[in-house]
Amino acid sequence: MLGLSAVAALGPQVASAAKQHPRYVLSSAMYGDLPLEAVLAEAKRAGCESVDIWRKVHATHREQITEMGDEAFQSLLEKHETKMSVSTCYPLGPFKQDDELRWVKKNGGFLTVCGSGRMGEKDPVGEEAKRQVKAFFEKLKPHYELAEELGVTMAIENHKNAMLSSPDSIRYFAEMNPSKNVGIAFAPHHLYDAVEEIPGLLRDCGKENLPFIYFQEHHPSSKTKMAKEEELKQLPGFGSLDYVPILAALQVVEFSGLAEIFMHPVPRGIPVLPTAEEITDVILKSRAYIEECLPE
Repeated sequence: MLGLSAVAALGPQVASAAKQHPRYVLSSAMYGDLPLEAVLAEAKRAGCESVDIWRKVHATHREQITEMGDEAFQSLLEKHETKMSVSTCYPLGPFKQDDELRWVKKNGGFLTVCGSGRMGEKDPVGEEAKRQVKAFFEKLKPHYELAEELGVTMAIENHKNAMLSSPDSIRYFAEMNPSKNVGIAFAPHHLYDAVEEIPGLLRDCGKENLPFIYFQEHHPSSKTKMAKEEELKQLPGFGSLDYVPILAALQVVEFSGLAEIFMHPVPRGIPVLPTAEEITDVILKSRAYIEECLPE
């Protein structure tokens, strides 16, 4: 009822819009340290138009590509009729990924994802959030200028204990963003203490600031070893997060970025289930739930 009420509150914009299906990207981190080819072989079956390549500690696929070389990587993409769109590169942060931006462009991708780091105290709010966002963009300038030159977008995740974290910092980020090649990798699971604000934040950010969204729910199993049944509650449809108002807000802003069904295993870097086929099966179950939640 709450979910349906949230859709109704958005008004005729939702009612009149055609159903919009997310553009899914497959996270290689879901497959941990399995061979890269095993991941690429699952992309089409998972209904994903492309893959997001993760590195240690969450996966080993970026390192596998370095070992095999870009030409062999491209051959595997062609073999499995998919493409690479994203490099998730948290260890590099926003200020040390110039070479990765070039690598992404070279290999046919168009997006990097990382955290913001800190520009002072963590999780800033109010005027402190505004100050830190301003300082962040000033420091990022030579890097987003390179991204503009290459035609690659830098997506910065809102993440607890970072600069881009609170609803205030997210809104200031969208308001002050100086580049069409910078956006937010929107992470609902890091807004567990502001769930009711998520739809409004998506609308405030708008399509131009939303190149990427995680479909993941906050759950203690992302950091503490628990039974697999509990761990899977991070995924859409397995937990309690209502995606109806989230998807309605995405439809209002005409979201056209990438959506990634995602969860964290414990310990990091292992496959979330024993085989690639089993992992894809749970992704497909989450997709079915998302389809049920899409507004008509």
